[in-house]
Amino acid sequence: MQTPLGAVEGIPGSLTLRCARVLNGEGGQSSSPAWVTMGDGRIVATGSGTPAPGAVDLGDALLAPAFVDVQVNGTGDVDFATAPVEQIVHAVDALLARGTTGLLLTICSAPLDTYDVILERAARARDIRPEVVLGVHLEGPFLGGAPGAHPPSMLRRADRGWLRHVSEAFGDLVRVVTLAPEADPGLAATRELAERGVVVALGHSVVDFEGARAAADAGARMVTHLFNGMSPLHHRAPGLPGAALDDARLVPSLIADFVHVHPAMVKLALSARPDAVLVTDAVATEPPVVERDGAAYLGDGTLAGSTLTMDAVLRNVVSIGVPIARAVRHTGANPARVLGLNDRGRITPGGRADLVALDPHTFAVRAVWLGGRPV
Repeated sequence: MQTPLGAVEGIPGSLTLRCARVLNGEGGQSSSPAWVTMGDGRIVATGSGTPAPGAVDLGDALLAPAFVDVQVNGTGDVDFATAPVEQIVHAVDALLARGTTGLLLTICSAPLDTYDVILERAARARDIRPEVVLGVHLEGPFLGGAPGAHPPSMLRRADRGWLRHVSEAFGDLVRVVTLAPEADPGLAATRELAERGVVVALGHSVVDFEGARAAADAGARMVTHLFNGMSPLHHRAPGLPGAALDDARLVPSLIADFVHVHPAMVKLALSARPDAVLVTDAVATEPPVVERDGAAYLGDGTLAGSTLTMDAVLRNVVSIGVPIARAVRHTGANPARVLGLNDRGRITPGGRADLVALDPHTFAVRAVWLGGRPV
């Protein structure tokens, strides 16, 4: 029996890819040419130089870890909070084809009695695409004094009983909860969520610097979309943005569409926080949300989210001078690490074989592999 093209003898289902360079996901890159061998859904080996005969030649492409998006509310006309399961899965597949091999379905503030139906649909979508749908990010409704596009009427104080119900009913489906410290007096909900293994992200909040650090003491570990939905950074009152840039416990996420945050501030934030997480915060653009000038807005002009995909995020940050080998850390390894998924976002033996082939000049996605399988 003939060995399939690119296969390695003795490794079932293996495939070797030859490329110009390998970006390892932690800021490093190989010399050229380079290769990656995958088998059984994992990376088996990597190396520089010419691989054994039979490797699949990707020409001048760069091989990089695929993308992980921890904040995506929807895409196109599909809102993950309201769409039927089939539409959610279709939208997930569209994002997968553009290189996002892991994501959190993000749900904005809604009445508490509506979440069971929303989360049931999300759980079914995860059952259908378990490798890609990593869970849910609840962005609200326990938010504070910087609601942004969240209707103020939907916001409320953290309800620990309701959070326990969600945990009991849906297990580990909810991976991230964005809340405001002012909506969690005494930080009891923050502590309880952290003890349960849920990532608590601070956001849509006017908490001051000291309050943000107190939330980190209680177990908060992220800051949602740095500079947006919070008090501005001030040299005498650094607030939540200052805590996100200064406190190593609070990993900031950032929307790099250059509408939500000026390119200079994106570049400064990524320099200050090599562990920062890039997100799309993409939303469905259906009324009352409209797409305009490269972002999504409510009718009154309030920014409602982005229209990004993660491949566009990567190209944007490279365009402002972030080296590509460093940029892929912000789109893969960093978000995976925040979720405790240390086998994603890095090209290293034993890691998941979730890869993208990138054009070396435009950084457009040429091909995607999920668990070693071409998409």
